[in-house]
Amino acid sequence: MIAYIHGEVAEITEQAIVLDTNGVGYEMICPNPFRFQADIGQKIKVYTYHYVREDAQILYGFQNQEEKLLFAKILNVSGIGPKGALAVLATTSVQDFVVAVEQEDEKFLTSFPGVGKKTARQMILDLKGKLPFNYTLETGTMEENIDSSNQQALHEALEALKALGYSDREIKQVKPALAKEAEATADTYIRKGLSLLMK
Repeated sequence: MIAYIHGEVAEITEQAIVLDTNGVGYEMICPNPFRFQADIGQKIKVYTYHYVREDAQILYGFQNQEEKLLFAKILNVSGIGPKGALAVLATTSVQDFVVAVEQEDEKFLTSFPGVGKKTARQMILDLKGKLPFNYTLETGTMEENIDSSNQQALHEALEALKALGYSDREIKQVKPALAKEAEATADTYIRKGLSLLMK
C-alpha cells in the first residue's frame, strides 16, 4: 500500500493531479483537484489510497489523513464505490459527514450525487459508531457554536471569500475551522480562511 507521495504538483485536471517525484509522474484522482491549484510547482505531500481491481490499479489522492480514512470507510459501505466516495468528499467536510451519520440525517446524506434513501440508510447502518473521528454532535451548523458577535463577523468573512471567487463547496470545507476561532474579527476570519484555502 502506498501511504503518501511527496513531490511537485506538475499538472491539474478536472479529475486528478499529477505529482512529479524524481522524474516520475504519479496521477492521483482527487475529490476536488483544484484545491491544489495554489501548489502548482511546489513540493507537497499527498496522502494516497491505492485501489486495486482486476482490470485497473488507481491512486486516489487526499490533502490529509482524515479524508483518506473516511474514503476508505465509505468504500466499505455496500453499494458505494470509489466514484460515490469521491463525490461525498468533494461536496462536504469530514466533520459534517460524521455528524450526519451519527445523527442519522438521511436528508443530508441523500444530497450527495447517486445517493438515494436506501444507500443513505446503508451508510448509517454500516458507519454509525464506527467512524474514528472525535467530532462533537452539538449542532449541524458550526455558527451556532459561537456567540452572536462572532456569528456576524464569520458571516461577513464567508461572503468576502465568496466575492474573491471561492466556491460554496470550498468555503463550506473551511467553515468548521473558522468557527473554532474565538473572539475573531471579520478580517481575522478572512486571513485564516485564505490561509486554509491556499493550502
